[in-house]
Amino acid sequence: MTVARIDARFAALRAEGRAGFVAYVMAGDPSRGTTLDILRGLPAAGADVIELGFPFSDPMAEGPTIQKAAARGLKSGLTVRGTLELARAFRDGDADTPLILMGYLNPLETYGYAAFARDAAAAGVDGLIVVDCPPEEAGPLTDALDAEGLALIRLATPTSDDHRLKTVTARTSGFVYYVSVAGVTGVKAADADAVAPAVARVRAASGLPVAVGFGIRTAESAARMARVADAVVAGSVLVDEGAAAVTENADPVRRVLDKVRSLAEAVRGARAPQMA
Repeated sequence: MTVARIDARFAALRAEGRAGFVAYVMAGDPSRGTTLDILRGLPAAGADVIELGFPFSDPMAEGPTIQKAAARGLKSGLTVRGTLELARAFRDGDADTPLILMGYLNPLETYGYAAFARDAAAAGVDGLIVVDCPPEEAGPLTDALDAEGLALIRLATPTSDDHRLKTVTARTSGFVYYVSVAGVTGVKAADADAVAPAVARVRAASGLPVAVGFGIRTAESAARMARVADAVVAGSVLVDEGAAAVTENADPVRRVLDKVRSLAEAVRGARAPQMA
């Protein structure tokens, strides 16, 4: 199904008249088994789309939260191949929820683009976000993903003007990920009023749904963003919940899923966005 699964999910969200909730987790944080338990619980907790990070030693776009999660994932032995095995295990029990891998280019170059795309499609992955792959250099990766029906989901930022958006959105599929604040993940708070005009520009330039991430940590901020975006992404706040639970000898699966429920309920209760 691959990219068709993403398109079907956003079509269903439009039919329901609401924004979607996208939950991010890091593979192997704090362990493979815990990650899989979280993944399997996310749809019932309210996640409409899942982003699964693959650990990398130099996650340059991330703040301290995701940097530490990547280090824990690497310590758990989760490579790209191990992340694909997690994806396959999740997909064995869920045929409908879109699953997006998110990470950096170097591990994919080491793996080989064609081999990665083939293995990702076989594992039930639907798309890929590569934080440090500029559109001008994305041709070979995009070709490999296209051959397997996988979406390359690109990032637009507050500094992306109309001219740049034409480049950013070329050969993008599934949705566009709008970075709501300048800087790294998990540091600044997102402002829905400031984001709204940019989301409209990205939606018009791409003809695709726009998911907004970075800086969303509370139910209130998630609800506000759901009024202007097609989907709301939460990552660092979920990773923080899991890390805190481990520190406190509590159950990280329950803590993460409880936070997902809170955020997802806020998104579902917000006024519908003006979707494309």
